[in-house]
Amino acid sequence: MTDAPSIDTALNAPARRALPGRVVVVHGFGATPDDHWFPWLRAELRSDGVAAAALTLPRPLAPDPHTWHDVLAGDLGVPDESTWIVAHSLGVVTALRVLAGLPGSWHLGGLVLVSGFTGPLGALPELDPYLSDDVADGELARIRARTRTITALRSDDDAIVPAAATDLLAHRLGVRPVVVPGAGHFLAEDGVTRLALVLDLVRGTVTG
Repeated sequence: MTDAPSIDTALNAPARRALPGRVVVVHGFGATPDDHWFPWLRAELRSDGVAAAALTLPRPLAPDPHTWHDVLAGDLGVPDESTWIVAHSLGVVTALRVLAGLPGSWHLGGLVLVSGFTGPLGALPELDPYLSDDVADGELARIRARTRTITALRSDDDAIVPAAATDLLAHRLGVRPVVVPGAGHFLAEDGVTRLALVLDLVRGTVTG
């Protein structure tokens, strides 16, 4: 299998909007920009003329929250409505922390959060120190107010992030999670090396 299974849930098919000018892909724990579906997504977006890049976050098997925050914040700068962030797993936590800490007036075109979560993970207790500082509800509300569109994706058989943890994050952000059946944690070892739904969301051919 080279792609996540198709979803049964109905997504809206809007009139196609302008493509983002820039997409920042944020990997998670134990990953690099060249793992899973990240290279495929970058290549597809670049073929559309979008400036798509995936950050290299240091020491992915022993992540430091302050270092990851500073790397992403430095690359992101002050986003505008032509900027999108696509984040996976621990990258979701990092992206939300960076957005919560941005000063001044900023806006974001879109957030696609794949296997995001809130709270500690029983499957990865070594991440407890990283996850000890959760983003407050008020900060999530501010992110929601300044982001044009947010989509939270999860699978129905994720062995790493419980469905309830993603659903809670989606609820706190004021969105409904989109479920992709049989995609595990959206890793290459789960058979997911392409993720067409994410590409369609960024392109604007569907909305969550």
